[in-house]
Amino acid sequence: MATLKEKIGYALGDAAAGGITWKIMSIAFPLFFTNIFGLTVADAALLLAIARLFDVVTDPLMGSLADRTQSRWGTYRPWLIFGAIPFGLIFALLLYTPDFGLVGKRIYAYTLYLLMMAVYTAVNVPYGSLLGVMTDDDNEKNQFSSFRMVGAYAMGFITLLSFPYLQKMVGGSDQHQYAVLGACFGLLATIMTLACGLLTKERLKPVRAEKFTFKPFADLFKNKPWIYLTLIGICTNFFNGFRYAVAGYLMEYCLHGDVTVSGLIINYTVFMTFGEVTCMIFGGVSPVFTKKVGSKRKAFVIAALICLISSVAFFFVPMDPKYIWVLVGIVIITSVGVGLYSPLLWSMYADVADYATEKNGTSSTGLIFSSGTMAQKLGTAVSGSLVALFLGMAGFISGTDANGQTVITITNDEAVRNMIWALFSLFPAAIVVIMIFLLKKYPIKK
Repeated sequence: MATLKEKIGYALGDAAAGGITWKIMSIAFPLFFTNIFGLTVADAALLLAIARLFDVVTDPLMGSLADRTQSRWGTYRPWLIFGAIPFGLIFALLLYTPDFGLVGKRIYAYTLYLLMMAVYTAVNVPYGSLLGVMTDDDNEKNQFSSFRMVGAYAMGFITLLSFPYLQKMVGGSDQHQYAVLGACFGLLATIMTLACGLLTKERLKPVRAEKFTFKPFADLFKNKPWIYLTLIGICTNFFNGFRYAVAGYLMEYCLHGDVTVSGLIINYTVFMTFGEVTCMIFGGVSPVFTKKVGSKRKAFVIAALICLISSVAFFFVPMDPKYIWVLVGIVIITSVGVGLYSPLLWSMYADVADYATEKNGTSSTGLIFSSGTMAQKLGTAVSGSLVALFLGMAGFISGTDANGQTVITITNDEAVRNMIWALFSLFPAAIVVIMIFLLKKYPIKK
């Protein structure tokens, strides 16, 4: 029986990865790369797309490597313990803007971003796989998964809510602010990741294959539940990816900058913070909700319908700062759905891993959970890349001038604003429709 301390320790892993690094990368990076770092829209879009092709290879390989790791610390925990420092350090360097020209900045951004994706994979794939070896009790898996989501959303809430106030406290240029905050959050992510590795326990031993073969990779594509769940996972991250990637542009260009209400600064990070705290609450409620509904799949569909209805509703709210609380209210409702389904996704990956072990005779837990991480990065970054691409098509142009200064030009203001609004609402709604169709086809009935 797992202790409360261990569940909190497990939650710290996603508090670091999901609540700090990935949250900032998802919501801040598109705007950071174009408006602060000084990349062109095309460069930003290409950077995010290339990183995804890189992950398609590294994530499954990492999963297979993690499954075969044997050490005094276990199978998956050593990757957290020894990966913690490079994880935080590279993240910090990624938010630093060097005094280079456009070509130098491009090389720096591409190199550091690919390194960040590699170290994120090396830490997060084993982290996800831990769920498969900490317990064999299905109800306890749901609890661990719920703690994980609460940890991620609670830290995401703290990160996003504090961001504008920390920027103001640091002062100086935007580039200086992001560099300092990158160092601070990178250090915090390192400490949390290390704590996760030290506080958790591996109670179950994976049934290892005798030697490395490509058979587990081939078996994945014969695993029908894995195929559907991976596609569902990509959809969930496309849904969140569009919204987070475009939130900064939405506040800047649709609502004309930060909105201050009774002393509260509502910038793009705070705007999404309301969703984070809602996800945290309903992530904790998810196991109870799932038990009452009767199955994970049915609970997932209900949560997805909440996201669909609220996303469509958002599109019809006027682009006016005076409607800020209506917009915040819809973000909160959407986040009820996200909070309910997020723990289910990882619990369902554990079900798929158990199904694969029973069917194939050897464990592929790391490989299967790596597909969850790959789906996370694929959905988030491709959506970020598409946001940059669609904004460029609508008339948004960014770049660096001869003096190394960031320059923004908008050739069609109305088209850009309408595109931003649709990217936050109608595009995610269309993704949810696909998600619900896939859930109906998902074969595991737990």
